[in-house]
Amino acid sequence: MTDNTPAYSGPERVFSGMQPSGDLHLGNYLGALINWVGLQDTHDCIYCVVDLHAITVPQDPETLARQTREIAAAYLASGVDPERSIVFAQSSVPAHFELAWYFNCTARMGWVERMTQFKDKAGKDAERASVGLFTYPVLQAADILAYKATHVPVGEDQKQHLELSRDVADRFNRDFDRPGFFPLPEPIIQGPGARIMSLKDGTKKMSKSDPSELSRINLIDDADTIAKKIRKARTDTDPIPGTEEGLEGRPEVDNLVGIFAALSGRSKSDILSEFEGQGFGAFKPALAELAVESLGPVTNEMRRLMNDPAEIDRALESGAERARAISEPIMDEVRQVIGFWRP
Repeated sequence: MTDNTPAYSGPERVFSGMQPSGDLHLGNYLGALINWVGLQDTHDCIYCVVDLHAITVPQDPETLARQTREIAAAYLASGVDPERSIVFAQSSVPAHFELAWYFNCTARMGWVERMTQFKDKAGKDAERASVGLFTYPVLQAADILAYKATHVPVGEDQKQHLELSRDVADRFNRDFDRPGFFPLPEPIIQGPGARIMSLKDGTKKMSKSDPSELSRINLIDDADTIAKKIRKARTDTDPIPGTEEGLEGRPEVDNLVGIFAALSGRSKSDILSEFEGQGFGAFKPALAELAVESLGPVTNEMRRLMNDPAEIDRALESGAERARAISEPIMDEVRQVIGFWRP
């Protein structure tokens, strides 16, 4: 049976964001920021610092404000151009929390209860978690659809939330008999560097929340710190294999080879051919040199921007103004569709 529901016919837009909680790291850079920069050549892009999501758990106000600037600095230092893309703090655009409430009344409890990330984050203490932590996938849907964004760069851990956004958009369109009003956002699957793992445990994703600083390379790390972390990265006693099949059962080695490949723009096969049979005494220094060379310009620009917060603030203020210019007419439409009173 063919679905004859009219498709969304508006402009294509990309939306994505990161929380201002903890330092951004190599996984964020290779898994997201590089892709964001590339998308500027093909799409209209909106990149948000999602500070509303950050407060689903307790935050120190001064730290939250500082880290919001730091995340914005990382965007800019990585190559996101605030003239070509819209860069702003989520809390500065009222459409996010207004549309989130409307979507709270559209989404269904069963949909949100199936979200695995709430269970992961709340753990055994779910009853003491904030309501915001439970419903933040609904806020994510509002983040995307407040701009009628059509595409979202996603990693494996966000696919389920994007599916919820599609469900919410479809339900709203059907509830109010407005086919094609909201787009059903499509994923943009990120490239080969999308899943960078912990330097201390190759089975776990590199994370800002890992208590061990040695588990990740932060974008703000200096050259000596990067070299030290790679030197201390967990490996094993066997030499580098010659084929990708030889990486099976060796997650830490696979991760380091993947990092080398992503930073150099080469394939894993190329890296393995170059280092086949060698030990990590040769491989790690080469990887450290490459990482320092690749990340040095980003780190230096981040530090420059953090020393000039006024420049960051100007970019965020300009981005918020542009974001409001897109979202406010959409919210006017939404209120009219819902049937709110107007004088």
